[in-house]
Amino acid sequence: MDRRSFLRNSSAATLGGLTVQGFSSPLLGPLWNRAAEDRVLVVIQLFGGNDGLNTVIPLDQYGVLAVKRPNVLIPQGLVLPLDQVGATGLHPAMDGMRELWEMGKLGIVQGVSYPQPNYSHFRATDIYETGASANQLLSSGWTGRYLNFEYPNYPAGYPNIDMPDPLAIRIGGAVGSGLQYMGVSMGVAINNTTDPLNLTGNIYLDPTSPACSGGKLGLVRQVQRQTDLYGDVIQAAAVPGCNQSPLYPTGNQPGAKLAQALKIVAQLICGGLKTKIYWVSETGFDTHAQQVDSADHTIGAHANLLQGVSDAVRAFQDDISLLGFEDRVMGMTFSEFGRRIVDNASGGTDHGSAQPMFFFGSQVINTITGTNPDIPSSATYQTNLAMQYDFRSVYASVLKDWFCLEETDIDTVLLDTYQPLQIIDPSGCLGNAVHEINQQAGTNLLSNYPNPFTERTTFEYTSAGGRVLIQVFDEQGQLVQTVLNQPVPAGTYKVDVDLGDRTPGVYYARLQNEGAQQVRNLLKVR
Repeated sequence: MDRRSFLRNSSAATLGGLTVQGFSSPLLGPLWNRAAEDRVLVVIQLFGGNDGLNTVIPLDQYGVLAVKRPNVLIPQGLVLPLDQVGATGLHPAMDGMRELWEMGKLGIVQGVSYPQPNYSHFRATDIYETGASANQLLSSGWTGRYLNFEYPNYPAGYPNIDMPDPLAIRIGGAVGSGLQYMGVSMGVAINNTTDPLNLTGNIYLDPTSPACSGGKLGLVRQVQRQTDLYGDVIQAAAVPGCNQSPLYPTGNQPGAKLAQALKIVAQLICGGLKTKIYWVSETGFDTHAQQVDSADHTIGAHANLLQGVSDAVRAFQDDISLLGFEDRVMGMTFSEFGRRIVDNASGGTDHGSAQPMFFFGSQVINTITGTNPDIPSSATYQTNLAMQYDFRSVYASVLKDWFCLEETDIDTVLLDTYQPLQIIDPSGCLGNAVHEINQQAGTNLLSNYPNPFTERTTFEYTSAGGRVLIQVFDEQGQLVQTVLNQPVPAGTYKVDVDLGDRTPGVYYARLQNEGAQQVRNLLKVR
């Protein structure tokens, strides 16, 4: 059964109190059309810290590299040249991405990093996923904040007729900090589509305890019920025969696991999911030793990793092209950091800073943003590549030219101002009507006015009865004020909040009422 048949014919499942049978309404037509036009972002995370100098190779720096990297450098004559660039090439294992370049569907951003880079895998990963500065701890991810901007009522009243599908899907592993928003997972994690989640949707029939833990238990149950229902729609969207490309790596071929994840992404988009963000990953890029074969630097562990990513991405792009929706799907890669200029005696490279990022899709600008890194002849083991672009400028480009946010909204999502880059064709941005529909989806439990405010603001909230907890947090997730924590009869209420002693900036208000919760942005100005 395909997704449309599931949504129109199923009478057992419910979405936010609406029977799925209700989706046969004539109002559904425009929503299906909108689903076919919405843009999708596919994030590929390369865990371990990718060696950018052996990925995007600066041929005009080859003489110095030959001295600094005798243990890992690719022979110059075997580097895959990029048309119309000349001085830059790809690792010889990356035929798939070179083909995308020649098709005009690949872009590269050079020298991506941030001031005072961190070389810990865990902390650096957190920085890239949350969009934090080196000395900043955030409890929300950059994509999580975007999804909250787009769907501010989530998770209250979700799934619903406007958005019956997961906002984001992580394939393999946990949801991760990139898709978090102040304690709310803005997506779900699955491993496959045959049994992606518990599909019953009706696990908990007994009421929660009136004890102090009842509200927390109710929240857990609410999330579980949403997860169950999302499992149903994910399974219904996994239409057999959707995948068309014969290029996906399989079996023991490099990239087979990543290819399977991307194959699922293509399948779910083809099946009609309106999910905005898909997040997949590949591991193994922490190549301190035996990065290359000592007798042939074009093969080895790193070559296999690059071939796997390249071939999987090439197959995915082929698939979505054959399926007819490549104009609304774009992908990007990132790692938590790059590697040092000078290689080590173990045939590997150690943690560094700047890295190249890839963008793929029919709407990316087919160019290299930035220049080849300058390799100083005086480089030592401690020398890093210079930063050319802050990674949050890359994120700003995605928000501006792919998801079509205004400048002030980009600043809100990224918690500061970063200059966007010209890496995506902005001509196909959706109109504001879609965003307005998304913002109205779900149930509005908490709002405040004025916003922005200078000293005081008024919260308006809705209680379903039972204990209501309203808290204010700063952008690093630290509790600033508990506004309310008491039983409140069912109804809508207002409460005045004084934040005059707080510094200007972004704050978050969080409401929890038994099993429901909602988070709102607050902006305090001078």
